[in-house]
Amino acid sequence: MTPGAIHITTQPQYLADRSAPDEQHYVFAYTITIHNKGNERVRLMSRRWVITDANGKIIEVEGSGVVGEQPSIAPGEDYTYTSGVSLETPVGVMEGSYTMTREDGSEFQAPIDAFRLALPNLIN
Repeated sequence: MTPGAIHITTQPQYLADRSAPDEQHYVFAYTITIHNKGNERVRLMSRRWVITDANGKIIEVEGSGVVGEQPSIAPGEDYTYTSGVSLETPVGVMEGSYTMTREDGSEFQAPIDAFRLALPNLIN
């Protein structure tokens, strides 16, 4: 299975009710859908995120699984989860990758394209 057999879509959302702009605290949720377009089951073992805010501050996050799980995704199936991140600026960018394992135990990286975190109507 090639890494391209894993299709990842992202949907970020600003959480105004959890943010405090006057304290440089901006909270975003993001929903990720992982679609297995390949022909074998895969398991998401770990994640790596690189988060950059508008000041150029970079935060790297690595860890086991996502939202406390290491989901197994069968061919043709989707796995969707929602998580969150807070920034010191109203705009930022996230990108990263998932380490996936095939049924034979071999690993590959599934890249997550960069996506923008931004207050609504701030950037057109």
